[in-house]
Amino acid sequence: MQTFFTPAQMSDPRLHEMNRILRTCVHCGFCISTCPTYVLLGDELDSPRGRIYLIKDMLEHDKPATKKTVKHIDRCLSCLSCMTTCPSGVDYMHLIDDARVRIEKTYKRPLSDRLLRTFVAAVLPRPGLFRWSLIGAWMMRPFRLLFPSHMKAMLRLTPRRLAAPSPVDRPQVFPAIGKGVKRVALLNGCAQQVLGPDINEATIRLLTRHGCEVAVVAGVGCCGALEHHMGREDAARARARANIMAWEKAAGADGFDAIVVNASGCGTMLKDYEALFRGDYIFAARAARIAGRTRDIAEIAADLGLAPAGHAESLTVAYHSACSMQHGQKITSQPVRLLEQAGFTVREPAEAHLCCGSAGTYNLLQPDIAFRLRDRKAGHLAQTNADIVATGNIGCMMQLERALDIPVVHTAELLDWATGGPKPRKLAER
Repeated sequence: MQTFFTPAQMSDPRLHEMNRILRTCVHCGFCISTCPTYVLLGDELDSPRGRIYLIKDMLEHDKPATKKTVKHIDRCLSCLSCMTTCPSGVDYMHLIDDARVRIEKTYKRPLSDRLLRTFVAAVLPRPGLFRWSLIGAWMMRPFRLLFPSHMKAMLRLTPRRLAAPSPVDRPQVFPAIGKGVKRVALLNGCAQQVLGPDINEATIRLLTRHGCEVAVVAGVGCCGALEHHMGREDAARARARANIMAWEKAAGADGFDAIVVNASGCGTMLKDYEALFRGDYIFAARAARIAGRTRDIAEIAADLGLAPAGHAESLTVAYHSACSMQHGQKITSQPVRLLEQAGFTVREPAEAHLCCGSAGTYNLLQPDIAFRLRDRKAGHLAQTNADIVATGNIGCMMQLERALDIPVVHTAELLDWATGGPKPRKLAER
């Protein structure tokens, strides 16, 4: 792609990098066929190629974001399917992230949109506050028809029940069972502590059973992805910086063999921590060390080599590969292979590369598109005739479970069950 930045503009390291990304694009259009919003809406501007043109125009002319540009950038799920498809290696992830930062700095959103985004950014990363907000949402559900569309969407996503806070989410160290082979830290997440505390419990049992000492470290909180994808770069950096410093302090002289993540969206964010600190060369190096040690639970489980205990039932599992897993982290074979080794029959749905519509906070900010994508994905999962759905991301679990008649569980819960742990609660209740 030809660009026309001035020498003065090119002196800005950030614009210099975005120019490099833009010039990588060759207009081939391969990305269009795998972009969920283009497949759904059929609008060129709701495809990666169309958004690249909007970003190029905004940057070259050094102008504030327009309503039109914001509309189509906001509709991007950041599923990164386009990057898997692109033959030219266009770094769309960092291009769209930087475009969102510019939107945040130059565009004044309508008041209702600003309030919603402020609420989401303030509440979801804080487990205690998030729990209370869900209790409040239950009280408002009988009156949901009186609320605007975005509030209705939030109320629709409210879980039917909340588990009590799990004791495993408090800072502590869980010793390895038997001979210790690894020392790891677990990112226990923010919203996941409230929406799915069973996942962290299963993850810790799975890891300690296979020789890992697991630390839940004080001072570690939200990974920063939620604010990062809303263009709130400074807030995202602050969260990342706090996490890095907390892990460094807890690691001591021996260090951690891995930072284990069981929410694939968080894993994608952690593995990209170095890019978040571009220009801060000293801290970028520290961020790179954390990024280099980050492993999804499926990756670490594959390294450990699971020994199934034969407790799990012989069930057919439809595996939903979260976008942040398959496109963000390029983890595709390990979860399926682990489930098969654990004794499950695994089936993958049609259009497995397309997003379910969760995409972090996307189902709160773009509910109409999100629910259409959810129903499309649920239809393909139902066609597998599986007994259960497994996935590696809490957002996908919450998005899909109300659209399906079968349980949706985390991959770690099934692997824990198969290797001697308890039957996942959602299966036991059935």
